Amino acid sequence: MIGFTRLMCNMGTVSAEISYAEDAEAKAAHEVRELHFSSDLRPLVVWNVTRRCNLRCSHCYLDATSAAAAGELTTAEARAMIADLAEMGAPVLLFSGGEPLLRDDIFELAPYAAAKGVRPVLSTNGVLITDEVAQRIRAAGFQYAGISIDGTEEHHDRFRGAPGAWRRSWEGLERCLKHGVRGGVRFTLTRDNADQLPAVLEETVRRGVPRFCMYHLVYAGRGAAMAAQDVPVSKKRAVVEWLADRARELGERGVELEILTTDNHADGIYLWQRIAAAGGDGDEVMDLLRRHGGCSAGRKFANVGPTGDVHPCQFWTHVSLGNIRQRRFSEIWNDDSSLIGQLRARDTLLGGKCGRCRFQEVCGGCRVRAQAITGDVWAQDPACYLSEEETAR
Repeated sequence: MIGFTRLMCNMGTVSAEISYAEDAEAKAAHEVRELHFSSDLRPLVVWNVTRRCNLRCSHCYLDATSAAAAGELTTAEARAMIADLAEMGAPVLLFSGGEPLLRDDIFELAPYAAAKGVRPVLSTNGVLITDEVAQRIRAAGFQYAGISIDGTEEHHDRFRGAPGAWRRSWEGLERCLKHGVRGGVRFTLTRDNADQLPAVLEETVRRGVPRFCMYHLVYAGRGAAMAAQDVPVSKKRAVVEWLADRARELGERGVELEILTTDNHADGIYLWQRIAAAGGDGDEVMDLLRRHGGCSAGRKFANVGPTGDVHPCQFWTHVSLGNIRQRRFSEIWNDDSSLIGQLRARDTLLGGKCGRCRFQEVCGGCRVRAQAITGDVWAQDPACYLSEEETAR
């Protein structure tokens, strides 16, 4: 994730609260280490707790269905996985889906994770969140709930395949905030909804939501067929520029809204160039980007699928590194002989524009997008909007 508010205004809200536990040295220095700018290699883990979902979203990377997948992890298996994550010091477990609130034992597993020192967070479409459910989310120890909003009401309902989804998602988010759960909006940018980004951000501000994260499209799951629906490279910079302008403006007004983007690390380089050109502290920004390290897949980030398969990230579901029913997650994570080892040595493998780029250590491109378009996992990221002149060594 690229923290626009953090880089543009030196502000953070939610991320400062969902942070790595500090070691003695960091405590002595009173250092606040935000997740998306930490150099720590203990993985943040997204667990798709079920394939079952109550919606039918066009861009779903899991290709979720109305039924659970055969052989989804049992409660006992999930507890064993969580205990293993706790033992290796994983800071966060994100409960995702499908729709995670459709899993019967989620309000048992989240408190178990919290008790083990693994912070549980929730990724949900929000439509099932009544006041009672929001209270249960709070009581279960969830520190954050991210809820997807993909445009204006008509577009969102069509995109999500359910009339009324837009209204119910916003209501679910507001209920989380009312009952003390930090919440945020997740907006996936496409060609069809790019013009609605300002409206969604303004609605986020109006409702007092503390976090807004814009996701660049990754061509995985149903998203693979949507590569043509991505915002053209020629227009991506304008979108990012507008978002940076808005982040600065809101920060100057004192609006406590954290704005981030994810899945395109060119955004961080763009912000570095902009801040340095304006006379800001470009060295500090670059230091933060280096600590973040670009694409986190297989490096600081991992995914566990509904049936226990481990992937470098949630968009790599076509590649399994192993299954936690055969090997513990920690063993799979520490096995550098697999793709995970290649991802950790990616700078020596990158080709095309990414191979020539001087910003490899702070970016690396999206390997899933590269493979989806070219068939070569190490090819250049087709969504990079930086010019060759900007990236040349």
